[in-house]
Amino acid sequence: QVHFVESGGGLVQPGGSLRLSCTASGFIFSSYAMSWYRQAPGKERELVATIFSAGGSTMYGNFVKGRFTISRDNAKNTMYLQMDSLKPEDTAVYYCNAGFGRVPVWASSWGQGTQVTVSS
Repeated sequence: QVHFVESGGGLVQPGGSLRLSCTASGFIFSSYAMSWYRQAPGKERELVATIFSAGGSTMYGNFVKGRFTISRDNAKNTMYLQMDSLKPEDTAVYYCNAGFGRVPVWASSWGQGTQVTVSS
C-alpha cells in the first residue's frame, strides 16, 4: 500500500528556515514525479513545488518567489523541501504526493502532513 511520511515542520519566526522531508513507499518512487502541497485552515490545498523523476526539472508555485528549493534522493525514496525566508502566509500543513497536477497520482493515500507555523 502507498504511504507517505512527512517530517521536519515546526514553529519558526518570520525570515527563518526549515527543511521538510517526505519518505514514500508502496510504489516505484524513481519512476514518478513528486510534489509538495500545502493547506492552510479554511483554504484549498495548493501545489507548492514539483520535481520530475530524473530530478533534472522542477516547478514552483508563483507565491514561492525563489524562496523554496525542491530536491529528491531516489536511492532513499525521499523528497525534500528547503524553505528559506519564511513568511506568516507560509503557515500550513505540508503534504507530499506523486504527480504534478491539482490531483495527485495517489489521491487516496495522503499522509498526516507536517505542520509549519511561521509566527513572531
